[in-house]
Amino acid sequence: MLLFLATASCMKGVKVDLVVYNAKIHCMDDQNTIEDAMAIRDGIIVEVGPERQILNKYHADQEVDAKQKDIYPGFTDAHTHMFSLAKQNLGVDLTDCKSMEEVVNRIKAYLKQKKRTFVIGRGLDQTRWKDDQMPTKEIISKAFPTIPVALYRIDGHALLVNEALLTTIRPCKTLVLDGPFETGLFIDNEMSIPEAKMLDFSEKEYAEELLKIQKKLYAFGVTGVHEAGLLRWQVALLKHMVEQDKLSLDIYAMLTANEENYLYAKKHGHMVYKNLSIRSFKLYMDGALGSRGALLKAPYADMKGFSGQQLTSSEGLSLWIERSLALDYQLNTHAIGDQGNQLVLNGYKRAFEQNPDHRWRIEHAQVVDPSDMYLFGTYAVFPSVQPTHATSDHDWAERRLGKERLKGAYAYQSLYNQFGMLALGTDFPVEQINPFLTLRAAVLRVNSENKPLNGYLVKEALDLNTALKGMTIWPQFAAFSETKRGMLIQGMEATFFICEKPITQNSIPANNLSLATYVRGMLRFDSAEY
Repeated sequence: MLLFLATASCMKGVKVDLVVYNAKIHCMDDQNTIEDAMAIRDGIIVEVGPERQILNKYHADQEVDAKQKDIYPGFTDAHTHMFSLAKQNLGVDLTDCKSMEEVVNRIKAYLKQKKRTFVIGRGLDQTRWKDDQMPTKEIISKAFPTIPVALYRIDGHALLVNEALLTTIRPCKTLVLDGPFETGLFIDNEMSIPEAKMLDFSEKEYAEELLKIQKKLYAFGVTGVHEAGLLRWQVALLKHMVEQDKLSLDIYAMLTANEENYLYAKKHGHMVYKNLSIRSFKLYMDGALGSRGALLKAPYADMKGFSGQQLTSSEGLSLWIERSLALDYQLNTHAIGDQGNQLVLNGYKRAFEQNPDHRWRIEHAQVVDPSDMYLFGTYAVFPSVQPTHATSDHDWAERRLGKERLKGAYAYQSLYNQFGMLALGTDFPVEQINPFLTLRAAVLRVNSENKPLNGYLVKEALDLNTALKGMTIWPQFAAFSETKRGMLIQGMEATFFICEKPITQNSIPANNLSLATYVRGMLRFDSAEY
């Protein structure tokens, strides 16, 4: 009896930092296990199992009663633009503006409040307007004759500037195409011309906004992001904030494919600074569908004779493929149109021949010719997609593409069938930061207002478990971190959130939130204090 009591005492006496119990813990393992409780020490899961087993074996100073709520691994948003969202928050948010008059009024209100000597705005979306035509400089030039104004389209692939800003680049007119200079509208690569003369916000302002974004992500249960394209100064700022323990978010950074970043990667190789990891390049093959910059095999249905823009030449693609292979860097290429996707898929054959487990990605894969779909499986190309693009674009996508090309558009189930995994993201600030909208778009194929009726291209819907894995464990594969996080099993990082409302195959609340978010065992968000 004494021996039994001593043994029981030792069992009960295993000390850990945190015990979570009375929960529905979705482990997201291959068996789709759901357990009651887990014990955590030093930010790592010691054991997950039945409640009686965990409570009898472990004790901790901190014990959390989950009250039968669902617990998931922290969501990872596999395609984000935190600096673009920060810039949008610091500037003028133009999302949901339905006319240029509304744009002007919003800028006036901003200037009255902020007293800026320049204006940067983002969120122009002419597809919400009656004529679906991109605006030109006249209205903003008249409304703001002396202050430089630069307004980005919602997808970041078009920039409208006023005459006051154009005046500063007139000495460089030989570098400017006549059309953009006359209209004030610069598309894709042309945007670098006015951007070279634009003022920007300070690094201090960006840092403050990044912390606000981090808190908002935690409030939605998002604990990691794949930041899709960074410049050197942005990497330096993130590194500084991580070293100061201000950013605890897991960040997988893609370096924008330029010469400065190539030399940086060549010098440092794979880089890990605590929770910041860098080992990939971000390349642009084409533009966006909304601004008719996506590269198509045949002309746009609503613009005769025009098929979009190829932003990286075939020679440029080959160069970055060889550079990435030489540095053992992942190459993640933005491709939206069917021709853009075909070019990248065929180019990635080189990576597959060298390493079948290369995990190189196509970001967006928005319109894929069905005859090219097999190449994702053949060359092991990782699809990184943003389901809310489907529900945002449904009103006008057929105008751009015609009915026939929709067969390969927003085709998430077809892409999953080819590769066996998907990395799901939001592409914020192009779309909203809310990951539950991603789930709704992926599974139900509707937006927050349950539109379109009966869902959009529903044959390409994912089941809930597939979509959840696309936001937990599979983004870790896409970032070479699947042995560290993404599942709630023994030995993994204890990064998870307690979900406020249940999620089912047929019911995914758009207004869901996290009750509490933990990163490596530390409480980073508590809804009671939010």
